[in-house]
Parts: sequence; C-alpha cells; structure tokens
Amino acid sequence: MVYSSVMTDSQNITLHWFLPTSGDSREIVGGGHGAGPETGERLPDLGYLTQVARAAEYNGFESVLTPTGRWCQDAWVTTAALLAYTSRLKFLVALRPGLIGPTLTAHQALTYQKLSGDRLLLNVVVGGEDAEQKAFGDYTTKAERYAIADETLEIADHLWHSPEPLTFHGKHLNVEDAALRHRPAVSPPVFLGGSSDEGIEVAAKRADVYLTWGEPPEQVAEKISRVRDRASSFDRTLEYGIRLHVIARPTADEAWAEAQRLLDSLDPERVQAAQDGLATSQSEGQRRMTELHGSGAGFRSGEDARTFEIAPNLWAGIGLVRGGAGTALVGSYEDVAELIDEYRQVGIRHVILSGVPHLEETFRVGEGVIPALRERGVTVTNVDA
Repeated sequence: MVYSSVMTDSQNITLHWFLPTSGDSREIVGGGHGAGPETGERLPDLGYLTQVARAAEYNGFESVLTPTGRWCQDAWVTTAALLAYTSRLKFLVALRPGLIGPTLTAHQALTYQKLSGDRLLLNVVVGGEDAEQKAFGDYTTKAERYAIADETLEIADHLWHSPEPLTFHGKHLNVEDAALRHRPAVSPPVFLGGSSDEGIEVAAKRADVYLTWGEPPEQVAEKISRVRDRASSFDRTLEYGIRLHVIARPTADEAWAEAQRLLDSLDPERVQAAQDGLATSQSEGQRRMTELHGSGAGFRSGEDARTFEIAPNLWAGIGLVRGGAGTALVGSYEDVAELIDEYRQVGIRHVILSGVPHLEETFRVGEGVIPALRERGVTVTNVDA
C-alpha cells in the first residue's frame, strides 16, 4: 500500500536494536508506564548486556536504544561501560530533561562524544507519569516537563555549536555565562517522541528524529503529516522513526506459533493488573497503544494470538502486559520486511526493534529480515552503505 501524501523516494532504512536494562526473558517482560516492575531470568548485568550489544553490532544495527525508568539500569552509566566492548555501535541514550541541569547535560554529551568517537544519540524522555517523576524528586506537570525539555535543548544546542558564553532566562531554566571548553565534533542527534500537542510542538522545534510507537501504517502516516506540518512552520525538516518489537521466523506459521506461545504464557490476572497500572499513565502515546487492543478487554487464557492482529502482521499482544511500545511485527522474514517497507513508504527512516529474547532475535533479523529487505531494494544502513 502506498500513502501518496507522505511518500518519499528514499530507499534507505536505518535499523536500531534495544538494550534490555530491566532484564530479559524467553517470555514477555512487562512493566513500565504505570505497570509494576517485572524482570526475566536473564539479569541485566554487564556480561549479558555486552552480548546483546555485540550481537547488535555484528548484525548491522546502527545503535541500541537504552531505556530509562525506576526499574532500569541507568542508561548513561550502562552504555559508557559498553563502549569498551564495541567499536562501531552507537548508543541511543535516554535523556531526562529537568532531572539534570542543561549545562551538565551538554557537558556529559560532549564528554561521551569525545570518549566514544561520536557514538552518542539522545532519546529525550520527558516522563509520562507524575508518580514516577516524584520518585525522582521532580514535581512538575507533564506540560511543564515538555517546556523544560524545550529550554534544555535550546541551551544545549547553543553550547554544542557556539564558543560564546550563554546567559539564558527562560520560564523554567536559567543559566549565567554557560559555556563548554570545547564543542563536540559531531553534536548528538536528538530523537524525541510524543503524541500530545506539547510533544509534537517540542519535537518540531528541537528534534532531529521524531519517534512514534508502532501504530498501523495509516495512523503513522497521519501522525507524520501532523509533525511535518508543524516542523515546516519552524523551517525545519525532520526524519521519522518507529519503535516496534519483532517476531521473525523462516515461515509465517512459525512466527505466529511463537506469538501464540508468548500469549499462552500470560494469565488474565497478570493482564488485568498490568492494564490497571497502564490506565494511570498520563502519556498520550500510551493511551493510543492501549486503545489498539482495547485495554485487554475480554482477554481469556487460550485466546487465539490472531485476535490481537490489528493490521496485517502487526500484533498488539505485547502491550497486554508491557507499557510503552506494545506492538510487534510478526511473520516470515519476507512478511516482516514487507511491513517495514510499508512504514518506509509513509516516511519512516529509523526502525527501532526488540525481540524475545533480545540476544537471539538480533540474529533472526540480521540473517533473515535484512536480506529480505535487500531483496526488496531497500538499502540498510551499515549493511549496504
């Protein structure tokens, strides 16, 4: 299917992977965005995370997204430790504006770039739940957090590009004669998601890449159109990315059998508890994710996995217990490549994937999906260029 309103001629896709810093498993690890903490049998220690990072590098992924939250290992410390075990892989590190001052944020990014050889990407996370923010000592509202993110990125951008000291008096942040001793040779690209009006506004002004969770292609096309229109009002052009899980196998039957196995591991009580927690989230993106599977309404043990297929080869079963990105690409290598290509046609250039477990699934994507993308004429960064 082609969405002519946002169709672009570029054949390029950049693939990213995910670093499971709250734990990994052969089952779905839930939690996040109001749902209680969960971990798997694979603890997020340096040994295991090094394996995941090196597998992602080996299979041609550009970077690994490193999450943030009360139940995750700290993103900056974890990825700094992994720099020594990788050579090309970049790290898409969560930045929490407001929890760290803007000058220190800019300084940390500069240091990271110098020590890593320019391997830092920034994923701006404003926080969608007041309760979690308060646990970190932050009593701002969601709207205030977006405004703080806006001011943080304005200050950091100046410090990364100008030798002139900055005095800035904003609504939320103030700095006097702020400056860095050096500027980074490459300022870290900024990834930012947000489905609310405030999120789209800040992304349009400050982001290099706008991120969305894995909604069906027609909904992604509509969202991209909104962001593109707003960015154009600031004379800016963004790239666009999507965050998804993946269950890819040599055949569609094998992939859907794995989705069924994952669904069969869930029980109604766990699903209900997770959905009760997710209902407290103030994230508009989380609301949209939950809406895709109807808040798990009517989930029963033994449910057919295809019940949660919300678009061809797009499965919402992950979101029954997991906050945030809750959909998965499910199918043969060719099916998954076709759906990634469909997202490419609506304007997506960055695809951030994760699997169950993360280590093994990197190879299924690298050995199966990437060749299938190449067969479709799609150029995959770090593999074909």
